[in-house]
Amino acid sequence: MEIGDAKENIVIVGGGICGLATALALHRKGIRSVVLERSNTLRATGAAIIVHPNGWRALDQLGVASHLRQTSIPILSGQFHSLNNDELKEMPVGKEELRCLKRTDLVDILANSLPRNTLHLGCEVLSIKLDPITSSPVLQLQGGRLLNAKVVIGCDGVNSAISNMMGVKAEKIFTISVIRGFTNYPNGQELGSQFRLTKKDDTQVGQLPMNKNLVYWFITRKYTCQDSMASKSQKLIRNLAVDSVEGFPTSIIEMAKNCELDSLHLTEYLRYHAPWDILRRRFREGTVTLAGDAMHAMGPFLAQGGSACLEDAVVLARCLARTSHIHRNARGAKMQVEEAFDEYLKERKLRILRLSLQMYLIGKMLDAPSQFVKFICIILLAILFSDSHGHSRYDCGSL
Repeated sequence: MEIGDAKENIVIVGGGICGLATALALHRKGIRSVVLERSNTLRATGAAIIVHPNGWRALDQLGVASHLRQTSIPILSGQFHSLNNDELKEMPVGKEELRCLKRTDLVDILANSLPRNTLHLGCEVLSIKLDPITSSPVLQLQGGRLLNAKVVIGCDGVNSAISNMMGVKAEKIFTISVIRGFTNYPNGQELGSQFRLTKKDDTQVGQLPMNKNLVYWFITRKYTCQDSMASKSQKLIRNLAVDSVEGFPTSIIEMAKNCELDSLHLTEYLRYHAPWDILRRRFREGTVTLAGDAMHAMGPFLAQGGSACLEDAVVLARCLARTSHIHRNARGAKMQVEEAFDEYLKERKLRILRLSLQMYLIGKMLDAPSQFVKFICIILLAILFSDSHGHSRYDCGSL
């Protein structure tokens, strides 16, 4: 595979939500790109994605929001139930749009909105280096092929080959496991439009309505040695889910037992980029940059990972579009791209830093064995993030 045309010099590595959204954002701005995805099929790991208002604003800019709204119902209220002291209370979900989408629905509409020959499946990028003479990125693909590009955007997730080249690896770990899945209720689900969170000791169960019959659920709990074995089989994951909700209400136990096996996904532990790493990293090498989890992997505690990826796509395309109609020599064009990437990173860094810090404090509060550390995290969250829904009011702006 060669990139010869000047309009096809942008290579996006990774065909997940971030990579596809970035390609679509560039397409909306009239900029051609190619997406290299290592899998032979589109990947949509994790069953569902919770989309906050800020994510819907980005989806509106990408032109796919109206279609996706037809696939899910809005979540209008929340309820928290602590089984330890039988406390039941309302859990605010904000006044703006909140929905839960099937990841396959989101990935499919993003991919189907792209021009033909944009997405290339079965193209795994093994490594990347900069040409010593031109400083242009050279990608080594599986099978020994080399691909020369002028611009590379790494959207290849937590295990990113592009971020590894930059030394930006998500090495921090929360010892928390997450089981995710769907349960279908032929006679109708009982949640209505309510998000429910039920907690017992260190285990939490979240339930979110997708439509009148389908419920997305997740179970978070401390990592155990059973998790590695269970991840190899959907039936073992279901058994692990059922065991994890022992002592929970019957409706939750039945939900786990009657889940859709094919939808189950187990994350054995949560890797993330620490806030201080995001603060000190540059995230650019020449005309190579990062977006999505490759740049800011974060735990699911704010449910903002997917929406932050969509924001990245909009901002990056907007910045890069400002260089697309100015014709200069190769050196001048390269400098323009670098300036555009610097502008993109400057705009995104503060936003991502706040999200990662809030996520880190919540994760540490849940994961730390020390009650003192938990107390400090609670105090810092109260001081720094008193507006619990402030993260969802962010607007990434227009394309």
